[in-house]
Amino acid sequence: MNKGKISSNKNSLTPPELKNDDKYIDLGERGRLSKRNKLNELTGKEWIKFTKTWFIHRPKRRNEVEILHPAKYPESLIEEFILFFTKKGQYVLDPFAGTGSTNIAAQNTGRNCLSIEITKKYADIANRRIKNNSGFEFDGILFNETAMGDSIELVDIAKNNYPDLYKNKFDFCITSPPYWNQLKRNSLRQAQRKKNGLDTQYSFNPADIGNEDEYESFLKKQKKIFNNVYRLLKNNSYLVVITNNVYFESRLYPLAYDTFNSLIKGEYAWTGKDEKIWCQDDKALANLGVNNAWVGNRCHQFCLIFRKEASNGREGLPRNKVGGTISPEL
Repeated sequence: MNKGKISSNKNSLTPPELKNDDKYIDLGERGRLSKRNKLNELTGKEWIKFTKTWFIHRPKRRNEVEILHPAKYPESLIEEFILFFTKKGQYVLDPFAGTGSTNIAAQNTGRNCLSIEITKKYADIANRRIKNNSGFEFDGILFNETAMGDSIELVDIAKNNYPDLYKNKFDFCITSPPYWNQLKRNSLRQAQRKKNGLDTQYSFNPADIGNEDEYESFLKKQKKIFNNVYRLLKNNSYLVVITNNVYFESRLYPLAYDTFNSLIKGEYAWTGKDEKIWCQDDKALANLGVNNAWVGNRCHQFCLIFRKEASNGREGLPRNKVGGTISPEL
């Protein structure tokens, strides 16, 4: 738990109010904040800017602790989604914690956070990072923790260890699951990490879905985890899944598309809302297939956006089963 008051954080949403009326708060260059805004604390101008469906984000270089994880996603990116989909003091969930990127982003924006990590090494790193995170001050006490466990058991973990969170539910979930078995392959992009003695895959735990060799089995296990997330989120709350398609054994596996389709079907079906494409124009290009065959340098990620819209009006219960597909463009 951390205590204090947001003051110097660049993402603070409490600048001096310039001019008020019955409907809006004038925040100067930021624009006007509607007093009827139910989702976040952004002005109309900030809201519209975020809804652009592609963006370029260049995170700063990872430090010596962050680089220990083979596939960490940047806090600065997560902060932008948290600022859009929540208000200060609300609760964020991440079932694939890694080294605590979502926890740190939640801290930096004044939100509570629970994340789950299956590998003890990374769970320990995440909790050290949470404890040592500086440059922020909070107005009141916030909860922030990474629990070690398997998110296949996410509901039981919450129910048995965090009964208040289980009862009250979460306001938002953002996460980046393993990209199937991508890190198990001896790819060019992992060669330098291996040379430097760094981890090149998440773990050797057979329960880790990143170690699942069968593609369809991976999708089923991933779906079970997001069923659990559905059960723990408040109705009308949002889920963001950062993922990508995978090139393996000379063919493309449409993981992002299949993730989208699997989550909108079956038990605990999410409502698919949209995607944002994270363009990585600073990513180094590898020598792939030159003078032989097409192999793309993948320089983007999919940020898939879903919403829990329980048709029966009872949180934590499955919706009616639905079908449907998405276009090749997602």
